[in-house]
Amino acid sequence: MQPRKHQRLYETIFEADTTAGKVFDVALLLLILTSVVALMLESVEEIEQQYGFELRCVEWSLTAIFTLEYLLRLYCVRRPMRYAKSFFGIVDLLAVLPTYLSLLLPTIQSLSVVRIMRIVRVFRVLKLAQFLGEAHILGAALRGSARKIIVFLVGVGSLVIVVGALMYWVEGLENDQFSSIPASVYWAIVTVTTVGYGDIAPESPLGRGLAAVLMIIGYGIFAVPTGIFASELITQPQADVSTQVCPECLKEGHAPKAVHCQHCGAELNPEPPAESS
Repeated sequence: MQPRKHQRLYETIFEADTTAGKVFDVALLLLILTSVVALMLESVEEIEQQYGFELRCVEWSLTAIFTLEYLLRLYCVRRPMRYAKSFFGIVDLLAVLPTYLSLLLPTIQSLSVVRIMRIVRVFRVLKLAQFLGEAHILGAALRGSARKIIVFLVGVGSLVIVVGALMYWVEGLENDQFSSIPASVYWAIVTVTTVGYGDIAPESPLGRGLAAVLMIIGYGIFAVPTGIFASELITQPQADVSTQVCPECLKEGHAPKAVHCQHCGAELNPEPPAESS
């Protein structure tokens, strides 16, 4: 069982049920937005030349705050390594690492924008549990349709390789743009996805005919994964979830009145031991 001070710190940092927790998370979200805006502005050459020093001061100050926050999360959680290896634990670490690594590789600092992913905590801050429920339904649908979509993508990958090899055979001798099979496969991917950069284009009648067939196939390809995901989404049951985070496994998605975690069985709101006077 955690000491009372650890429990209070945990509730403030990981939960949004208390006033302190809400204030902490709202302040954290504002700092995240400020940091991302500062990083984006610093990438603009005119702004960087005029306000580069100020923006870097802001970035390092916020990175110091995020580093302290990350260490506090490790300190107050029951299983620090489990949190460190969780999705949010990795995102929290990646939110501060690029700034420190920029001392060795200056261009890597732009990767700090990954911290914008932490803003999804707004659902807990604003107590929008219904949005969490919808997010869990989408996640379950993605997991349920993953195998079918993977098989479909393997089929599409095989198609573009075969068509790319055919186009290399058709166009390669007279069209320098199709200089290799990888270049031809790149063209096939651009064509089947209907992106159409136009940097590589067939010139022979047979090559253009093959391109036309691939374009038509491309329009139909988009419907397949959409249909797979939609059918899986329809079968997902509607369920209300709370914003409660399990202190043991850090999983969400519990029923509003749940007492124990549905993933590990731990008690969701354990009473901390009374402090001795």
